[in-house]
Amino acid sequence: MIELVANYGRVGYRMVTAMMNNAGIVINHKRVERIWREEGLQLPKKQSKKQRIWLNDYSCIRLRPEHRNHVWSYDFVEDKTVDGRKIRFLNIIDEAEHECLACIPRRSWRAKDIIEVLADLMILRGCPEYLRSDNGTEFTANALKKWLLSIGVTTAYIEPGSPWENGYCESFNARMRDEFLNGELFGSLHEAEVLAKR
Repeated sequence: MIELVANYGRVGYRMVTAMMNNAGIVINHKRVERIWREEGLQLPKKQSKKQRIWLNDYSCIRLRPEHRNHVWSYDFVEDKTVDGRKIRFLNIIDEAEHECLACIPRRSWRAKDIIEVLADLMILRGCPEYLRSDNGTEFTANALKKWLLSIGVTTAYIEPGSPWENGYCESFNARMRDEFLNGELFGSLHEAEVLAKR
C-alpha cells in the first residue's frame, strides 16, 4: 500500500483499494482505510471552489456544455526533459463527457500544428460547436481563427487572467501535473509521447 502511494502520489485509500483489487489482491476498503490511518497517510485538503461569475440579472456568463461535441476546451501544460529543454503538452477536453481527447507533447507549437491535431480529432469525432481557450498567441492566431470559422466552430475565449472560466481544462491540467508530470522524469520528447498515450 505504501509503495502504491509513493509511486502514484495524490491518491486516497479508495483509489488504493481499487488498484490493489485490480492487481489481484482482494482486500476490503475498510481494512485499507484502517491501515491508511495507522500509517498516518492523508491527502491534501481540496481547495475551496471559486464563486461563479454572475451578471446583474443573475444569469451565468459561462457557456455550459449540454451534450457530446458541444464544447471542447484546450490548453497547454509545460514541463521539461532531464536536459532542461521545455515540453508543452496540448490537452483537448470534451467538457460534456469530461474526456481527454488528446494529450500531445511537443517542444513548440504553432497555429498550423494545432490545426492538424484538431482536424484529425474532428475527422474521428465530429466538429464541436464551441472551442474554449485562453488568449494565448497560438489560440488567437489568424490562421487558426479563419480555419475554425470556415468549418463552423465558434471560438469562446475566456477573459484574460480568469483561468476559472476554462475550469474543465484547468482541472484536468492540475490533475495531470499532480498524478503524472510531478512523478515522471522525461529523458526525451519520445519518452514523453509514449507515456502520455498511457
